[in-house]
Amino acid sequence: MEDLFRMESLREHAEELEAQTLSPYAMLSKNTRGREYPMEKCPIRTEFVRDRDRIIHCKSFRRLKHKTQVFLSPVGDHYRTRLTHTLEVSQIARTIARGLRLNEDLTEAIALGHDLGHTPFGHAGESVLNRLVPGGFEHNVQSLRIVEKLENGKGLNLTFEVRDGIVNHKKSGKPCTLEGAVVSISDRIAYINHDIDDAIRAGVLREEDLPQSCVAVLGNSHGHRINTMITDVITQSYGKPEVHMSERVGEEFDALRIFMFDHVYRDSDAKQEEGKAKHVVEQLFHYYLQHMDELPEEFTRHIAQDGAERVAADYIACMTDRYAITDYERKFVPKEWM
Repeated sequence: MEDLFRMESLREHAEELEAQTLSPYAMLSKNTRGREYPMEKCPIRTEFVRDRDRIIHCKSFRRLKHKTQVFLSPVGDHYRTRLTHTLEVSQIARTIARGLRLNEDLTEAIALGHDLGHTPFGHAGESVLNRLVPGGFEHNVQSLRIVEKLENGKGLNLTFEVRDGIVNHKKSGKPCTLEGAVVSISDRIAYINHDIDDAIRAGVLREEDLPQSCVAVLGNSHGHRINTMITDVITQSYGKPEVHMSERVGEEFDALRIFMFDHVYRDSDAKQEEGKAKHVVEQLFHYYLQHMDELPEEFTRHIAQDGAERVAADYIACMTDRYAITDYERKFVPKEWM
């Protein structure tokens, strides 16, 4: 028996199970378009499992635990950060992928990597860099830049399908796999629902403030709403080459999203400190443009190819909320004379 066992058989067996059990619309690991740079195959893990592991073990992933979701540098232990958001997206996406018989490993890898490029202070920091950097700045494009170029000074060399899903996870994106489409819709399901939960915890909203038509269709609790949306996506998309909600659920979901923009994402108590956060990001950006010699070599090596503005944005985008604040204080707040 031992003579017949080969380590490679573990990966090959997993690939064969995919071919036998997954939907004809699923992306099989053995059919990946491959990596930018060839690598010897892992004897145990499929290509997408390997990508998932590379993302989990990278520094950019660990930094997500100290990056803003909605509430800037939240003090309470139970508010979401960019890391817990990412984990919730992954859970929702895997549930949908399993229900649709899609590739869960590819789905999870995309979900775990989709927000690696987020700036400190969430979308507030992103809006500043988008205004200052020639060519603009978008967190999904920056996430791709991290996995292709910046992490470890050379990128993670992920498969094409994972990179495609990461850069196309926004609503406007067009991922080439259904697994990427699952992550895109799961991202929206996750952030709308957990942002409601956090806003209620913070006293910015009350459950009874939510539009009654949304509550009637989607549910009257955090778990109920998520379950409704997941079930609806699976029911509407099973056995089809597309991923979508039903018209009724989709309309109420969009109405809930508009409600959140009107009552939480813009001009609410949760956003009172955003002006200060934007000031921190802008001042750091201008500082590093004038002091490129203070940046680590893993960033400055790209100046000739990408320009000083892009490299300064790379460095700032990698900062956590608390590091950005500390760095700002170190550079712009006078110290007491001892």
